[in-house]
Amino acid sequence: MAKKQFKAESKRLLEMMINSIYTQKEIFLRELISNASDAIDKMYYKALSDDKLEFNREDYYIKITADKAARTLTITDTGIGMTKEELDNNLGVIAKSGSLSFKTENESKDGHDIIGQFGVGFYSAFMVADVVTVTSRAFGSDEAHRWQSTGAEGYTIEPAEKAAPGTEIVLKIKENTEEEKYDEFLEEYRLKAIVKKYSDFIRYPIKMEVTTHKPKDGEEGEFEEVREEQTVNSMVPIWRKNRSELKDEDYESFYRDKRYGFDTPLKHIHLSVDGAVNYNSILFIPSSTPFDYYTKEYEKGLELYSNGVLIMEKCGDLLPDYFGFVKGMVDSADLSLNISRELLQHDRQLKLIAKNIKNRIKSQLQKLLKDEREKYDTFYKAFGRQLKFGVYSDYGMNKEDLQDLLMFYSSKEKKSVTLDEYVSRMPEEQKYIYYAAGESVERLEKLPQTELVADKGYEILYFTDDIDEFAVKMLMNYKEKEFRNVSGGDLGIEETETKDEAEESSHKDLFDAMKDVLGDKVKLVRASKRLKSHPVCLSSEGEVTIEMEKTLKAMPGGQDVKADKVLEINVNHDIFKSLNGALAQDKEKLELYTKLLYNQALLIEGLPVADPVDFANDLCKVMV
Repeated sequence: MAKKQFKAESKRLLEMMINSIYTQKEIFLRELISNASDAIDKMYYKALSDDKLEFNREDYYIKITADKAARTLTITDTGIGMTKEELDNNLGVIAKSGSLSFKTENESKDGHDIIGQFGVGFYSAFMVADVVTVTSRAFGSDEAHRWQSTGAEGYTIEPAEKAAPGTEIVLKIKENTEEEKYDEFLEEYRLKAIVKKYSDFIRYPIKMEVTTHKPKDGEEGEFEEVREEQTVNSMVPIWRKNRSELKDEDYESFYRDKRYGFDTPLKHIHLSVDGAVNYNSILFIPSSTPFDYYTKEYEKGLELYSNGVLIMEKCGDLLPDYFGFVKGMVDSADLSLNISRELLQHDRQLKLIAKNIKNRIKSQLQKLLKDEREKYDTFYKAFGRQLKFGVYSDYGMNKEDLQDLLMFYSSKEKKSVTLDEYVSRMPEEQKYIYYAAGESVERLEKLPQTELVADKGYEILYFTDDIDEFAVKMLMNYKEKEFRNVSGGDLGIEETETKDEAEESSHKDLFDAMKDVLGDKVKLVRASKRLKSHPVCLSSEGEVTIEMEKTLKAMPGGQDVKADKVLEINVNHDIFKSLNGALAQDKEKLELYTKLLYNQALLIEGLPVADPVDFANDLCKVMV
């Protein structure tokens, strides 16, 4: 029997495909199952155009059989089969897709979508097999033929015996090497896992003989090991069912079965879209943060299917980073896939899907915020930080999408509130949205800088996340209301601006002397317009605040970033009299008082004292 040679370009393509097109060897089973499904689909199409032919679904299936002793893996289907000419054309010319040709010829008919596109998936078998043997009998023919190949060297075709139409593919699995363990593709548990991962939603039964344990007859508590044929795929995916048929429990079961998380999702979104691009999708908003969510190891993305076949486990392009917490899947027949079906060839369709998904997630979160506040609070505790990162990143490009979803702790409400809720409560004369930034609500409630704003009856938002200030700096304003830090240089409260400047200048000598003591630790010392009962505080001028300095210093390469600090003294406090007395009578005491007040201000801000020993000694001097 003469061996036929692949064409030169086909031979080169086969060599490339075996060695580099596919990233994982397990893909071969997905490809062979998809081809088998296509063969059964062709029978379905044939039944649509032939009134004499009845398509009985129970007669059509795919079967996987592993023989460890012979080192063979067999994939059998009851589909349309192939003639000798089709074996030669479809398997002898690489990248010749019988499925694609069939789909093109029948695209006007209603029915199932054909999975195959490129005609190279079959050859992925050579990644795991030394010899591939295909025995096929075409529907309507009494003859069967066997195609066999050992790879790039060529193939043979000869007559064969086959009782019924369909195709049987036998892979002679390679021997193990030091780098690769091919035995895994003969193991029952591994084959089932691959089917479940990639082909669980193939519309026809995938059957395997599996080992089960059943009670022994007449022996209570005793079990015996038996082999029985089982269907190992689910067939009908949940996303293709009508939403009216499904309950919350069904979606939660799907969430657990797909191992999207160990929590119970707060909400699900079920999409069935017909338009410029057709797709089905189920999305989940989790209730808790994965342990690695805020690490570099976390990989966002949705599962991507094409006609129920898994193409990518994590398609990051389907989600913006700020919605990276969303879990779920997308299934579309309209995606342009590359030759291996593992990557997308063109992204126009994907961008359309991603845009729609982004909008649906946003609207679902807004609905959750409006109608189920308690659930939204749970969500925000887990993922609010991610939304703030979304506002800050990409130079604020996404702030319009996210600003209404943000929440911050309120000094008045004693709970988290939205920016819209804050603005809606603002007194008519209040011009700005005021906030205080620090490590915790408890510390911020005691912050001296809040006194004036609080006395005016204005609500203060407490920023306790290190990203908070960076996010609102990017927002700049909300509903035309600018953000103001209670520790900032200008609070914008008119009565503080009309303070008697003559009184301010009368303290110039004292403040200059204190500035000389502190040097470049502060930009200046001045009378405070914001303190009521506290003696001293630090404020900042410029874009970098004290809290931002702390955050940036904690980052690699941020050690030189400093806020322009201002030491503010309460001229109505008793300590001010002591400072003036020291200025007139004891310059050493003034230096001591200045250093103590500065260090106290640092501690109030949660900043480290440069020299704790020196600070302790200064305290002792005051006590003596």
